[in-house]
Amino acid sequence: MSSLTITPGVSRTLKNHVSFGQTVQNSFSMAWRGLLKIRRTPEQLIDVTLQPIIFTLMFSYIFGGAIAGSVADYLPTLIPGILVQTVITTSVVTGVQLREDMDKGVFDRFKSLPIARIAPLAGALLADTVRYAIATTLTFVMGFVLGYRPEGGIGNVILAGLLVIVSSWAISWIFAFFGVIARSASSVQGISFLVLFPLTFLSNAFVNPDTMPPFLQWFVNINPVSHLVTAVRDLANTGMWTVDAWLSLLGAAVIVAIFAPLTVRAYMKKA
Repeated sequence: MSSLTITPGVSRTLKNHVSFGQTVQNSFSMAWRGLLKIRRTPEQLIDVTLQPIIFTLMFSYIFGGAIAGSVADYLPTLIPGILVQTVITTSVVTGVQLREDMDKGVFDRFKSLPIARIAPLAGALLADTVRYAIATTLTFVMGFVLGYRPEGGIGNVILAGLLVIVSSWAISWIFAFFGVIARSASSVQGISFLVLFPLTFLSNAFVNPDTMPPFLQWFVNINPVSHLVTAVRDLANTGMWTVDAWLSLLGAAVIVAIFAPLTVRAYMKKA
């Protein structure tokens, strides 16, 4: 029985002739690899499992009485805000893990395999949608445990969750771009949180903007995170699909249109 050895030069030639169907299959295989990594190292899920629980408990009991008069009255405002903040910050992991794999030489290994060159990147982005789904589910479950009863119904709650997942997936393209061009995983994380923390906390996620100074109200009102939070609140609490939901989808589409080509171009230069 003879074995077939594929040299890097031959594998690169094969990758140039990979069909669209094979590319999709390779991408899902890489996504499955990402999920297996999570199963073998479940501590990777600490951020999407503990953060929704800790933040929901902390903000509910610290600010609920001061802001809304009671925890129960604060939950319809808080849970959508916690959901958006948690899932968006989770999208940072895409860029961090991408940079770590590149630093460890994992992607150099992929270069020698007869797979689509884009598959490792696409697989990483697909696998992280599972993290977003876990964070979304746990946030709503935690809110329910505390007494949150969304009046929009289960269908609109699911729709609100899908809207957050889609928006976070779009944002993950930004951090994937940083992951490709940055020099280290720590720099990706530092840059990402430097951008995300002002956007999430200087929004309507936790308090009514009317209580803020005028210059902050102006920023909060144009902040895309505020539009997403409002869209989630409208869907979960009233069952209404409003203009804020359309703006959130438009913003997600614009992000993908800009950063997907930039990320793919930068990645292909190194793949």
